[in-house]
Amino acid sequence: MLKPINETKKLLSHIAAVVAATNVGGIEGINVFGISQSSRDVIPGDLFIALPGEKYHGAKFAQEAIANGAVGVLTDAAGAQLISGVPVLTCENPRRAAGVVSAWFYSEPMRDLYSVGVTGTNGKTTVTTLLHQIMQATGRESGLIGTVETRIGSDVFTSKRTTPESAELQSISAVMRERHMRSLIMEVSSHSIALERIRGSHFAVVGFTNLSQDHLDFHNSMEEYFLTKAKLFTFEYADLAVINIDDPYGARLAEMTELPVVRLSRTSALASWHFASIVRNYCGASIAIRGSGGILIESTSVLHGGFNYDNLLMAIAIATESGVDPIEIASIVPQLCGATGRLESVKLGQNFMAFVDYAHSPDAIVRVLEVAHEIADGNVIAVLGCGGDRDASKRSLMGQALQEGADIAIFTSDNPRSENPEDILVQMLIDIDVQAPSQVISDRAVAIQVAVNYAKAGDVVLVLGKGHETGQEIAGTIFEFDDRIELARAIENKK
Repeated sequence: MLKPINETKKLLSHIAAVVAATNVGGIEGINVFGISQSSRDVIPGDLFIALPGEKYHGAKFAQEAIANGAVGVLTDAAGAQLISGVPVLTCENPRRAAGVVSAWFYSEPMRDLYSVGVTGTNGKTTVTTLLHQIMQATGRESGLIGTVETRIGSDVFTSKRTTPESAELQSISAVMRERHMRSLIMEVSSHSIALERIRGSHFAVVGFTNLSQDHLDFHNSMEEYFLTKAKLFTFEYADLAVINIDDPYGARLAEMTELPVVRLSRTSALASWHFASIVRNYCGASIAIRGSGGILIESTSVLHGGFNYDNLLMAIAIATESGVDPIEIASIVPQLCGATGRLESVKLGQNFMAFVDYAHSPDAIVRVLEVAHEIADGNVIAVLGCGGDRDASKRSLMGQALQEGADIAIFTSDNPRSENPEDILVQMLIDIDVQAPSQVISDRAVAIQVAVNYAKAGDVVLVLGKGHETGQEIAGTIFEFDDRIELARAIENKK
């Protein structure tokens, strides 16, 4: 866990007052130098926050935290019963308290940065990556927090989750401030909103890309999923909203949010930001964008596909709203590239195109297959599996999207986790009659090789679902598996 070098010190008694802790005793004169929600990350002088979890209560790991030097623990009444040896601060909602106290402890670092949060089912990683590239290219040193990686200047760290736990988020933000970053650009997941990881955070701008079926194992319904996202678009969390109104949920959000709204649309001239033209070619597209106040940005882009133009439009709109000169942006756009694992090309001199993409929701699969057909001179051959221990209700929809959108569909395994991969495939294939040359191949590496073997000149091969991931989780064990490497290997071994 990244922590500021410069010493941050607060009294435990002051922390107790901030969270309105009860049953507090023996805390006078104790200094706290950091906050952690992971017992493994605790260093001497830290306050350990023990949260109730899905499987375990964090208080079960309090002794490890204490052994590592924790001087106190913040938890709920149930957790307090499991802890001894250090002062315990008890509060009713330690999740909410974690965000509030972490932001307070580090003196609200996100308010000292030009902080941007982007949410939505698809596009978060690409929008934040493009925006980070624009900021860096225009001399605005920026930090990035997202699904793939965390960046602070030239330092790059692998991310554990899309949006960090609140203590880690505020600590990372404090490090960015300490290293004189001007901006923080981050993805905001629906889980982080629901679990209050962003409590205490504040953004200059929040962006909404789109909403489609995903994570219903967690949110129960699309309405709950949407309303969770909508919580970000309040004055508690932000000053300005940038919303894609081509998406039905985005149009609804633009009308209901209390924030001032900048509307985006690929086609509607009624939106503040929209495309005047998109002329596609094999290398990407020539684009003209109209923005607030009559701004015109004309440039070229190497990106493919309507959804990526939506992502580019949002990144450009936010950059301009933050003060970047549109003339600078126009000169930078040709060099902007997508995020790792998002329609990422694998080239070994073959006479067909090959891509890896993270698409793992029905809508994302439909969109990426549409792009593949736009650029293919021949067949679109796609490989897809569904993850285990995740929203099972989308599996048949994902299977249908693959069957309908690919000329040759290869159904395979993704990260089965604790589930039987064959059972997942059965759920993917409900009401689907797989006819040759389409196939069902459980072994993902074999499936990728078969897809590549089918490819002829002008075809497009897509390997979907895992994107940037470098492992495959099977029965509790994570095996090395990178779709990009497997795809390259398959091209080298093509029959």
